[in-house]
Amino acid sequence: MTKPTPRIGLIVPASNTAAEVQFQRYAPAGVGVHTTRLRMTGQWARPLRELADDITRAAEALSDTSPGVIVFHCTANSMAEGQAGEARILDLVEKACGCRALTTGLAVKEALAQLRLRKLVLISPYVKATNEHEIAFLGEAGYEVVHDLGLGLTGGGDEYLGITPRQWADLTVEHRRAEADGYFLSCTATTMIEAIDDVERRLGKPVVSSNQAVLWAALRRLEITESIKGLGRLFSSA
Repeated sequence: MTKPTPRIGLIVPASNTAAEVQFQRYAPAGVGVHTTRLRMTGQWARPLRELADDITRAAEALSDTSPGVIVFHCTANSMAEGQAGEARILDLVEKACGCRALTTGLAVKEALAQLRLRKLVLISPYVKATNEHEIAFLGEAGYEVVHDLGLGLTGGGDEYLGITPRQWADLTVEHRRAEADGYFLSCTATTMIEAIDDVERRLGKPVVSSNQAVLWAALRRLEITESIKGLGRLFSSA
């Protein structure tokens, strides 16, 4: 009998045009990546209680691809209502799909733990309020953000993609802090993943980005642990 194709299902914000392209680029050969979209950011931002039915329907639809894991893949939304909100999302997805569930927030926590990071600099395209709820989420999980930068962008989509990998790297280096163990580049709809190696080389400290962390955590759930060039220390750690 032919071995089933390992597959990752992604539930992404409707305006996100970066995540699936990056997953297709970096995922190992033979790993399927399948995506469905939800209107859940910008003018469509809603509390979890109003998103719940849409999350369930999205996970049910993705389950038809027979994935090994389904990811609710939006950093801000996965962290917005703290650890309890994240647990609710995981429960919704697991019940809808009957497979393993993951959120961006959970993947980030697992990546930070893998790299033994506790004190972080947070870099994002977000407005202040979004950074603040991510800082609260990370704090609740035992991580300290010693400094943060949010660019205050509100357009999402193409506006986020207008910041180049080199610009993200330069911003991160500019906002380096000696007391930080590592750097968290937050947002699934950016080119940040392409800045990881540059920042690690220039600062000598580990970098976690939203898309990198989710790809790593999803592959681990598929029992795929190979290193991937260009994705930093996380993909070369034990």
